Amino acid sequence: MTVLQSILLVTALAGTVSVLIAASFSTTSLSKMLNSMVSVSVGILLSTALLHSLPEAFSMEGTSPQILFATLLAGLLGFFLLEKIALLRHSHHHEGDGHDHHHGHDAEEAGRSGWMILVGDGLHNFVDGVLIAAAFMADYHVGIFTALAIIAHEIPQEIGDYIVLINAGFTRTRALLYNFYCGLSAVVGGILAYFFLEKAHAVMPYLLVIASSSFIYIAVSDLIPQMHRKPHWAESLRQTVLIACGVGFVVLLSFSH
Repeated sequence: MTVLQSILLVTALAGTVSVLIAASFSTTSLSKMLNSMVSVSVGILLSTALLHSLPEAFSMEGTSPQILFATLLAGLLGFFLLEKIALLRHSHHHEGDGHDHHHGHDAEEAGRSGWMILVGDGLHNFVDGVLIAAAFMADYHVGIFTALAIIAHEIPQEIGDYIVLINAGFTRTRALLYNFYCGLSAVVGGILAYFFLEKAHAVMPYLLVIASSSFIYIAVSDLIPQMHRKPHWAESLRQTVLIACGVGFVVLLSFSH
């Protein structure tokens, strides 16, 4: 098997296996567990961004912390503007209508977070494909171990993404299908890296930072406000424990890397 064939096969597996495993983890009694899983997703998304993706971006050679932080700021503000534009369009469509649109507005708000998570996930998987290709071009065995490590790290993130999509009103089939398509961006990253490795390496840290900004923005702007709608001591304690479980899941897999 040639290096390119290996890259194609392994990036396809890395992009799709974690999605399928995540779906099998999270479909069991999902409707009953949705509120709990939103809390777990907050922990997973924040820890994936802050403990895994951002440190990886900042550790890459030739990167400037100032430019990476500026990219993070631009990513957060960019997602804010995208959401604001969608909100303004939504309110314009319903202007002058006397009906109560609160429920519809909530659904629309959740739907936007679903599309934003897909953008971040696609970028993240693209970078994973580049990393796998770079490892294979250095050494075949390094490529295999890199792919295994990436699949292990992707599982909790994909669980978080999948729950965000379900929470955003996507059907299970659509959520799985869109996550699957995003997973295939790892193949695109692998192919481009094979032919343009130096250029791909140069943009990788910035793609990782933008992907991280989408995870942070969705957790802080969309998911946490949902959790604040139930301000009871018992519920707050349960949410805090579940966020810690999400963080612990990512940390454990990071240690096993």
